[in-house]
Amino acid sequence: MLNLRTFFLKRDIPLNIAHFIDHFCMLVFAKAAYDCAIFFNTSYGEIIIYATLGLIFFGAFAPLAAFLSKIFSRKILLIVFPIGVGFSSILAGFSQNLLHLGISLTFIGVFASIYHPVGIAILMKNKEKLGLRLGINGVWGNMGVAFAPLITGLLIFYFDWRISFILPGILYLLFGIWLVFTNFDEDITKSFLNNKSNNKFAPRWKNAMISLILITIAGGFTFGSLTFLIPRYFDIYMTALTQNVFITGLLASAVYALASFAQVLSGWLVDKKGYRTILIYIGIFQILFIFLTSQSENLYLFIFMLLGMAFVFSQIPISDIIISAYIPDEKRSEFLSIKYVLNLCIGALILPITGFLLKIGFELNSLFFLLSFFPLLVIIGALILPLDINKINKKNINI
Repeated sequence: MLNLRTFFLKRDIPLNIAHFIDHFCMLVFAKAAYDCAIFFNTSYGEIIIYATLGLIFFGAFAPLAAFLSKIFSRKILLIVFPIGVGFSSILAGFSQNLLHLGISLTFIGVFASIYHPVGIAILMKNKEKLGLRLGINGVWGNMGVAFAPLITGLLIFYFDWRISFILPGILYLLFGIWLVFTNFDEDITKSFLNNKSNNKFAPRWKNAMISLILITIAGGFTFGSLTFLIPRYFDIYMTALTQNVFITGLLASAVYALASFAQVLSGWLVDKKGYRTILIYIGIFQILFIFLTSQSENLYLFIFMLLGMAFVFSQIPISDIIISAYIPDEKRSEFLSIKYVLNLCIGALILPITGFLLKIGFELNSLFFLLSFFPLLVIIGALILPLDINKINKKNINI
């Protein structure tokens, strides 16, 4: 049974808030870009280019963050993260020209790259109900995605685009100061002394990493494609329900928000049943519901898209659980950072591939049909996994 106390586990609260901030800060400009363009007397198409480096560094700097966390500590790096994005956001709000704005957005991406390889590694150190807690942490991150355009839009409506950077930036700084006085990380050295198996890779860990690569490729492409294409897909294939782009956008946001809670259920099930079986079912139902979205319109489309996206979201915490099961604590930040860079690179292929296919005559529903084949990699990856998490527990291998 889902225990509501787990949602508010004291040690996890700072990590969950940090995950919310990480995704929120990266999407403020996505909503503020149009108003920034008007202010700086340029076009929307031209100004979004200034966010490119920040988006690239958001993934590319993750391995550096993992490396620095070993030199200093994970706690110090996680404190640097909100303070860095806080100052960068405030500087963005005070930008006097496009160069200043671009530099500020770039530094937001650099500091935001810290969270995933560092924060998730800290979360993994406490193995109690890990699947459930990773799912909850994932929901906090997705809520950052969902709330960023809403809160930014409200701040722009009542104030201006500068406040949409400055006010959250101040809150990030206050959060960073609060982290200094909180105990969200355990002493790594003490942990190693108490359990020397923390320094060992689990048996057949290389097989598990091959599996993880396949799962990450499928997840990165499927997740990135759906999150990018759903708003436009709803505009085209929901005309019997509404032709209002605001309503279709709102329905797309509802899909993201509601489906994200599937991570909690999948994480809880993994704790109980093990990840291999759950992954196989996730892959099968992704194929089914993504295929059905390619054949549906209007209300049925919304229902099938919600279910399909729920199974896509439910895959997210499991890849982190696999890393926790097979990779020792001192190496997890590096593996998390590599996984995150791979996921970003796969996601980056979506725009050129989609553009090419549409240019040569494919319709969006045809793209969704092709997309329904990608979850086969999830099933193959699950079958490659050498052991299930509950079997590892029985053999007393550190997870």
